[in-house]
Amino acid sequence: MAVEQMRKISICALKKHRKTVLERLQELGWVEICLEPEETEAFPRTDTAGARNAFQKRMHLADQALEILDRYAPEKKPMLHSLEGKPLLEGSIYDHVAVNRSEYSRTANTLIQLDQELQTQRTNVQKMKLQIEEMQPWMKLDVPMIRPGTKRCDFFVGTLPAPYTEKEVRSFLSEENETLSLYTIQILSAARDGTYLAVICMKEETKELECALRNHGFARPSQLLDQPPEEKRKQLEQRIRDAKESIAGLEKQIRELQGEREHLRLMSDYYRVRTEKYEVLGQLPQTRAAFALAGYVPAKVAGPLAAELTERFAASVDVERIPEEEQSPVLLHNNTFARSGEGVLASFGLPKKDELDPTGIMTVFYVFLFGLMLSDAAYGAIISSACGAAILKFPRMEESLKKSLQLFFWCGLSTLFWGIMFGGYFGDALDVIAKTFFGVSLPEGQSVIPALWFVPLNDPMRLLMYSLLFGCIHLFTGLGIKGYLCIKNKDFMAFLCDVVFWFLLILGLLLILIPSSMFASMFGLEVTFPAFVHVLAKGMAIGGALGILLFAGRRRKNQWGIRLALGAYDLYNITGWLSDLLSYSRLLALGLATGVIASVVNQMGSMMGRSIPGILLFAVVFLVGHTFNLAINLLGAYVHTCRLQYVEFFGKFYEGGGKEFTPFRSNTKYVDIKGGK
Repeated sequence: MAVEQMRKISICALKKHRKTVLERLQELGWVEICLEPEETEAFPRTDTAGARNAFQKRMHLADQALEILDRYAPEKKPMLHSLEGKPLLEGSIYDHVAVNRSEYSRTANTLIQLDQELQTQRTNVQKMKLQIEEMQPWMKLDVPMIRPGTKRCDFFVGTLPAPYTEKEVRSFLSEENETLSLYTIQILSAARDGTYLAVICMKEETKELECALRNHGFARPSQLLDQPPEEKRKQLEQRIRDAKESIAGLEKQIRELQGEREHLRLMSDYYRVRTEKYEVLGQLPQTRAAFALAGYVPAKVAGPLAAELTERFAASVDVERIPEEEQSPVLLHNNTFARSGEGVLASFGLPKKDELDPTGIMTVFYVFLFGLMLSDAAYGAIISSACGAAILKFPRMEESLKKSLQLFFWCGLSTLFWGIMFGGYFGDALDVIAKTFFGVSLPEGQSVIPALWFVPLNDPMRLLMYSLLFGCIHLFTGLGIKGYLCIKNKDFMAFLCDVVFWFLLILGLLLILIPSSMFASMFGLEVTFPAFVHVLAKGMAIGGALGILLFAGRRRKNQWGIRLALGAYDLYNITGWLSDLLSYSRLLALGLATGVIASVVNQMGSMMGRSIPGILLFAVVFLVGHTFNLAINLLGAYVHTCRLQYVEFFGKFYEGGGKEFTPFRSNTKYVDIKGGK
């Protein structure tokens, strides 16, 4: 439960060592580099835009080649491949790729050229299929569409916009021009989209005949075939077969290069790393002989880093404390258990420089409350077993995913604990199975495996009481942390006014409420305190209320009216405390929901009784129902536990808003690099 101490580091070295120094810093991943946004005359910058663009182009070339391989020769990956993490590369990526990068680039270019040729062939096939489809209405034509005719006769083809028979065409031609008689019409095809026809006529009647046809929408085709349509179709079909053979050959050539996949991944990461290095290189302030950079580094590695840079590169390294007014980046440092909750904290916001890291205490409450919400031993065992097996089997999984699985592992154990305490094993599945399929008669209120504490479905108000009790502990812990921070910052007045007075008021009101008749009627529990406790409770509540009223606006010097108004307004925040406390009733709601849904699933499964169909029905309903119940309540427990941390707990002492430590490192996509550290 700590924030790593950071130091400010300034490095000055000879200009000839720029690249090697940056490569070493990139390998180590210890320094967050801070660069000045503007160039000055005294310290000009090197223009690296051309080199960066070239590296990015080669990186995208490798990525494009990999995409092509994935399309035509996909890898066979196991179902849980996403948990495996990236392969580990020992040493420097420069050593692995620099010598063979030209060969890898040629492979990438080859793949891209093959894919382009494939796309061209596929486009040609589609065009030829479209041509065949467009030619289909002309298939009865056994001569070319382009035909000069004879000395006395003309030949032409065309279409009419509606379906006609030869008789209908001759009829409207006679109506248009009674002198037309020396012509022959052949209807090649007629459908909804129109009539396709061929016409032979005397040359002296060509114009009149075509004019008469145009009055009914006649149009000549935009493309005319210089050979019979059937012959053209056969040629196109042969060309399609040839193109498909070519496509198969090209696909085979691509698949033969799938062994280069790892090399292309290395190439992509190599140029990705170089792009990032040159981006920093182009922003370094420098002179003709030297360069400089500054940044932040964890205190524990600042000394070894300074010694290495001084020894290897004769660099001048200055490590100093960060000024109080400067916000440094945040790097959390927690034990294995607390580290699992860092993702939950990061979703809200990292602590600022002067804030306490609440990850440890938050994770304890998170796991505790999560288990109370889900509260089924079988569900908890499933969650913990699945998460634990995944963590052990895939030790190199991505870090944030690993933290999440570790958190759910602990939450599963908490769920297992609360399930045993409440006697929940797939709800009341053991009791239903015993009664339905084995004829076991259980006394009223008894179970095959009795609860070690109590059954929430039989005593919900008891669970509500304990839920509110746990809520009080959670809220008071948050207020206590606020008090600790006030003392740490030597703000004793804030400790008294903003913490002690609120403790007195809330505790006093609780001690007044507990022995009351309202409490007894709600929870069925009568509590009696000695007389002095009543007096003490009233004194605490009145003292706390007066303290808040008089001192909440203490920063308004000599303005007692405003101070009292601010105090009254702050005292009104008691309703906020009540709202926060009632929020913990969701522990009851979620806990009961898990048990009720599980019980309904078990009852539905046992409807057909002790029979073969009944056993089959129970197995199906049990599997589907409890899978759904686990999934929906797992999501509900996650969301509502996060809310209790973010709103109720953090609202008492924590603001967040710190900037995450983002060191200059090799941000690779396909491999992890283990350099010399």
